[in-house]
Amino acid sequence: MKFCPSTATLLFSIPLQADAGVDATDSCCAALSASSVGQQVVYPHQELFVKSVESYWSRSVRLSPSCIVQPKSVEDVSVAVSTLVQEGGSLSSCKFAVRSGGHTVWAGAANIEDGVTIDLSKMNNTIHHPENKTASIYPGARWASVYKTLENDNVTVAGGRGGPVGVGGFLLGGGNSFHSARVGFACDNVVNYQVVLASGAIVEANENTNPDLFKALKGGTINFGIVTRFDMKTIPTEGIWGGAVTYDWSTAYQQIPAFVHFTDNIHKDPYASLITMWQYDSKTDTNSVINAMHYTKPVAHPAAYDEFKQFSNMSDGTRIDSQYVHVTELSQEGESRNVFVTGTHANNAKVIQKAAELHKQVIEEAKKHAKSKSWILVLIIQPWPKLFTERGSGVGGNVLGLERFDENLIQTLYDYSWDDKADDELFHRLARSNHQQLDGYAKMINADNEFVYLDYADKTQDPLRGYGEQNVKYIRRVAEKYDPYGVFQYQVPGGFKVSNVN
Repeated sequence: MKFCPSTATLLFSIPLQADAGVDATDSCCAALSASSVGQQVVYPHQELFVKSVESYWSRSVRLSPSCIVQPKSVEDVSVAVSTLVQEGGSLSSCKFAVRSGGHTVWAGAANIEDGVTIDLSKMNNTIHHPENKTASIYPGARWASVYKTLENDNVTVAGGRGGPVGVGGFLLGGGNSFHSARVGFACDNVVNYQVVLASGAIVEANENTNPDLFKALKGGTINFGIVTRFDMKTIPTEGIWGGAVTYDWSTAYQQIPAFVHFTDNIHKDPYASLITMWQYDSKTDTNSVINAMHYTKPVAHPAAYDEFKQFSNMSDGTRIDSQYVHVTELSQEGESRNVFVTGTHANNAKVIQKAAELHKQVIEEAKKHAKSKSWILVLIIQPWPKLFTERGSGVGGNVLGLERFDENLIQTLYDYSWDDKADDELFHRLARSNHQQLDGYAKMINADNEFVYLDYADKTQDPLRGYGEQNVKYIRRVAEKYDPYGVFQYQVPGGFKVSNVN
């Protein structure tokens, strides 16, 4: 880097103007091609480049970088980062993105137009270490493959609930799993991170080595470097009971008290988890309620879900099976355009009732204006009890900041998908408006909450700010220490950056 160390603080607070054009990006790609990772660099005319771009889960995010580098080892990542930083010469050139699974649904989070994408998909191994009850999981893996590997040894980890979701982004954003009520957030189960810093240095972060970085990575996302390995605690498993139960929309309001009661009582049986989905499908013109129930013991129809048995269902897919099979079933198909907008509220029946009213209204609005042949509107509501945070606090904590709230919460996710690009503005507007209206109502009845779950956040949201002032200061301090020139603030424009938090 061609900077004087005394400028570090200034660089961190004021982004440099982007003045690099295509020629500069071409020189960045040329430098990579001339380095020891040259064989892993692919260009737009090559099949591997096309496969990488088309493998992003949502069509909304498929940008076209000038080149893609696909490292196969931590040393390759180090070379790639060092080359891009040195070749750039300033934070305004050699801009690059970092991709783990590519499941984020807003463009630019894990890809870049005309810059360089570091695609970690070749680093996808999962290695079980039975001697210390951990597993080494590499960032390019998807959760389905992680579970499939570990279940050969009758263990699993607290990871994502959708099979195609990538390991890296999920864990760095906190991570909610089937096991959260027992073991805390997924990030609370990481015992060591291997990280490539902006200097190219390879470091470990755990409770004894770089402990400040260790804590900051538990929710602090890509503000410090590129994580190239996650060492996680394993959990014994003999299978999971669960699956999706579908009901007619007429039961939606009747189920609200059962959901509230489940959330407030999860501490009585922390093996239970629940995802409630209100889903409208334009192809069938049907609005339905889907409860995804998952109990992390092989026990059929546990008492934790008794209150839901009173509602007649249209289909019941529950059974005892592996975590791998369950997350594969929960996975949504790609190849659509998507938007996610998320919010957090008190576990309050009135908030959920208002959400149901707004959900019906947005369906009617979409019917009037949508041009897509097929579109699906899903409002997902999930328990977010204080028990999740208490479990994490017992193993050193994280930077999510949820310990400052003493009530049980719920998380809402507006998950909309459609097939026609002409509808992009419509569905983004509807999702954001729906969230804003519900948030406004929650504030009126003192049921609002400032936390925003980063893994679901829209690009217009500010999840790091929702961690609270003290945690923002902590993340900023750690980022300045390990990346003093702000490479991961400005040379890597994607993702949520602490430098953008007011």
